[in-house]
Amino acid sequence: MAEKAMIAMSGGVDSSVAAFLMLQAGYSCVGATMQLFHNEDAGISKEKSCCSLNDVMDAKLISSKLGMLHYVFNFSDSFREIVMKRFSEAYEHGATPNPCIDCNRFLKFDVMIRRAQEMQFDYVVTGHYARIEFDCSSGRYFLKKGVDAGKDQSYVLYSLTQEQLAHVRFPLGTYRKEEIREIAQKNGFVNAHKKDSQDICFVPDGDYAGFLTRFTGKTYPEGDFLSTNGNILGKHRGIIHYTVGQRKGLGISAAYPLYVQKILPETNQVILGKNEELFSDSLTAEDVNLISRETLSEPVQCSAKIRYRHPEQPCTAWQSDDGILHVKFHQPQRAITKGQAVVLYQGDIVIGGGTIQ
Repeated sequence: MAEKAMIAMSGGVDSSVAAFLMLQAGYSCVGATMQLFHNEDAGISKEKSCCSLNDVMDAKLISSKLGMLHYVFNFSDSFREIVMKRFSEAYEHGATPNPCIDCNRFLKFDVMIRRAQEMQFDYVVTGHYARIEFDCSSGRYFLKKGVDAGKDQSYVLYSLTQEQLAHVRFPLGTYRKEEIREIAQKNGFVNAHKKDSQDICFVPDGDYAGFLTRFTGKTYPEGDFLSTNGNILGKHRGIIHYTVGQRKGLGISAAYPLYVQKILPETNQVILGKNEELFSDSLTAEDVNLISRETLSEPVQCSAKIRYRHPEQPCTAWQSDDGILHVKFHQPQRAITKGQAVVLYQGDIVIGGGTIQ
């Protein structure tokens, strides 16, 4: 009997071709779309989000074309509590989170896998550009970069556990994006040339402060801009308007460009300084998940990314007895930001990662 796969379909070309490739490989497949939130709840129009009605219809059309059943799962309550609320709380505490990592960790590869297993499916399949390989020598599943370096999404998948990796498939990992569009075009998919979503799905206009105000119902008071030596430089509009490394939108005149150095929610202050003051050669991270090994009790030479689009940088990494991840870069890095993820690599293998403290 053919193994059964549930395809997580967003309505985009990647997940659609993932479904096609799994069918070609002989799996018995169904499509499933996660309804994560109601657009009006986030204060955005139906046309601006990857969770719009049009996207659900595209997923249904592709499923029908491929002869698959298609389900829509309402995970909106979980998404609001686990992703949107965590996002807002992080900003309120002076951090800059990556909600896509939380969505993968707590919904797509947790709730979705459990739903698939309840329905007697063997795997959940997504259109991520990454690879999973089983390493016989260690007895562990490895997460590896996708072969298309420009589309590699291993960074946002570092939180996957061994149990989850055993029940996930990434059929696009060995393909390049242009090949995926060619497959879609050849097979007459309506979304073959659909634009990729580049934004946070519930903040497609990039107005994080506007979303936070609508979502929480709070107002965020003005406070002081301080220099790195403690002098008051002016008033900020509320800490949710700023992130480390930011230059634009400060509204402060100075003899040289100023950048956000630190956000202090406990005193409602934002520290500004010169660009060169943004550089640091070390970080610590908590909530650590390791994939290619059990621990990092001994220092390892590897490379690290501190943001999704940040180039990997050589470093030394280790864990202290309390599980905290320590990363020491060979060269100082700009704007290491609380709340973002640091992800460690050895070649194309993901060692693991954590949330920057």
